[in-house]
Amino acid sequence: MIEEAQDFLQESNALHDLLAPVAEARYAEPTQFKNWTIDNVLQHLHFFNLAAICSLKEPARFTEMYDSLKRKRGEGLSTVDATDELLEGVRGRALLRLWREGFLQTAAEFSQADPRQRVRWAGPDMSARSSISARLMETWSHGQEIYDLLGVVRQNTDHIRSIAVIGINTYEWTFRNRGEEAPEPKPHVVLKSPSGAIWTWNEPSQEHRIEGLAEEFCQVVTQVRGISDTQLSVKGDPAMKWMAIAQCFAGPVESPPQPGTRGPKVRQ
Repeated sequence: MIEEAQDFLQESNALHDLLAPVAEARYAEPTQFKNWTIDNVLQHLHFFNLAAICSLKEPARFTEMYDSLKRKRGEGLSTVDATDELLEGVRGRALLRLWREGFLQTAAEFSQADPRQRVRWAGPDMSARSSISARLMETWSHGQEIYDLLGVVRQNTDHIRSIAVIGINTYEWTFRNRGEEAPEPKPHVVLKSPSGAIWTWNEPSQEHRIEGLAEEFCQVVTQVRGISDTQLSVKGDPAMKWMAIAQCFAGPVESPPQPGTRGPKVRQ
């Protein structure tokens, strides 16, 4: 059984519970992430949850889905508009129900998968464990713009450890993606988990070190907060360079949000 599938399910259920009582009209409101609406976020999550299932169970179907998305992008559509067309414009509560059905199936399929099974994706193939961890990371990170829009402070649990691990593992890739060489040494990372446990990575160092709350580290590496909007302690040139551009997700280079541009709105 893949533990991360239960973490993904927990995070998805928390986001669903947040949205369940929200008036349907608010699903069309823009968030602080590229003006994506709640509908846009749910469409994006649902499409790639289905893609993940196909990569695990029907690789040819995954290729077909992803090729359809690329073809629509090639026709000049944005990712948001392309996904909207591929999902036939479903929105609002109908979309909420569809997304829930999809994430329940995703969690169930990956729970029983061989963690080492190789699956296809947009970039290099990955293990099934890495695939569902990526779905957790994306659900958590895109969920943040919804929490912010609704003015709700998220209550995290230790299931975010998988997201922190993705952040740690993409240290070199963050720089390589920008055509740069990753500086050495890798910073010693010391994070306090939501439960109070201490998580550490890399060789101990007082000079090259990142320390603080695990949720804030996860916010920085997923680019839902800029480093200046957190209380993380960052010491040493490699650590400072990393935290200024950290990007744990695949794809072209993206820049972290500008100071003060991402955060919870006043709850309405």
